[in-house]
Amino acid sequence: MARRQKNPLRELTEDEYGWLNRIARSISEPSSHVARAKQILAVADGRTFTQAAQFSGCKSGDAVARLVARFNLEGLRAIERKKGGGPKPKYGLPERNRILKEARRSPDPERDGTASWSLMTLRRSLRKASDGLPMVSGYTIRAVLKDAGFRWPRTRSWCETGQVIRKRKSGAVKVNDPDSEAKKT
Repeated sequence: MARRQKNPLRELTEDEYGWLNRIARSISEPSSHVARAKQILAVADGRTFTQAAQFSGCKSGDAVARLVARFNLEGLRAIERKKGGGPKPKYGLPERNRILKEARRSPDPERDGTASWSLMTLRRSLRKASDGLPMVSGYTIRAVLKDAGFRWPRTRSWCETGQVIRKRKSGAVKVNDPDSEAKKT
């Protein structure tokens, strides 16, 4: 004899019943959605939670009980998968906007040490800035830029051909290449 259900399934509307039937018979829906729809339909047809679990290929009636309780509150949205665990995002919208603002700024060769941004020079600049992000990683910067639609250019010009500013122990030194004209052609 089955235990009394603490949270029995509420009466399904015709619309919900139709959608659940479509999902349960679908071959294109994720298998987890199909299994959950079958469980809800089995409970609606009068089966116990354990029987509904076995009917859909699962073992635990407790999982069906939690699904039914969630379905009573959320309706068809209970069929969808909830976000899993894992850490919360470390950088929110203000931090992402700060990364994009820095990436859109043209670098100053004297202050930033480059004529165009790479992930590492952008990371260094963001970490040094007073309103920057001291612990930001290159991976995070890359992900934010990619989400915003930035693409890595195929060709890059770091600085004027034939002239390079090199960092030395004594300070920054401008180096001229005597063969730069021959290399341009």
